[in-house]
Amino acid sequence: MTDERSAYDEKLESILRTAARIFAEKGYHQASIRDIARATGVSLSGLYYYFDSKEELLFLIQDHAFGTLLGNLERLLEGEAQPLRRLRLLMENHLRYFVANQAEMKVLSHEAEALTGDFMRRVNAKKRRLTEIAMDILTELRPDGDVDPRVATFAMFGMMNWLYNWHRPERDVPLDRIVDDMYRIFVEGYLPAGAVVPAGATDATPGSSAPSIWRTVGGHA
Repeated sequence: MTDERSAYDEKLESILRTAARIFAEKGYHQASIRDIARATGVSLSGLYYYFDSKEELLFLIQDHAFGTLLGNLERLLEGEAQPLRRLRLLMENHLRYFVANQAEMKVLSHEAEALTGDFMRRVNAKKRRLTEIAMDILTELRPDGDVDPRVATFAMFGMMNWLYNWHRPERDVPLDRIVDDMYRIFVEGYLPAGAVVPAGATDATPGSSAPSIWRTVGGHA
């Protein structure tokens, strides 16, 4: 029975990886189950042995991804009390998973609103748990409350989650360097220690014609 279950799990994981790639390439709404069948080499009836609908397939992709992220993180943090080390482990876990699973990363980012009902609630529960862990760590690091932990948490995840849109292994620095750089930028800030910020440099410029970051990074309007 164990061998049968293992074979089932391995086949399902293979289907999920292929389906994530198809959804990432075509978009969830444009992709069909027939596209998944062709890409996996599994018949339509064979696919429906693993899920009942396209929405359930999307749920399984997201649930598996967030479940893996969360499970790995909880194992890494077990017994680790130092908050800076906990933050480093969280960021490394997140970035390593996403670099290795860029199709899933794109699906998580682009199809977050496609799930409904119980599927959405179950995935959102894992998202909330991941967010709570991060927010607790950041609150421990800045207990005085002068930086809002919600702002800090989503700023950190936003920086990491955008990775799929620009990261190219063939031309970017190795993953260890990306982890180091993002950790340092987030924890220390971008300017070197002791840097003097000119007066007025932090003020918004009225009527600025600078292009939006959404147009300059990744080509999205």
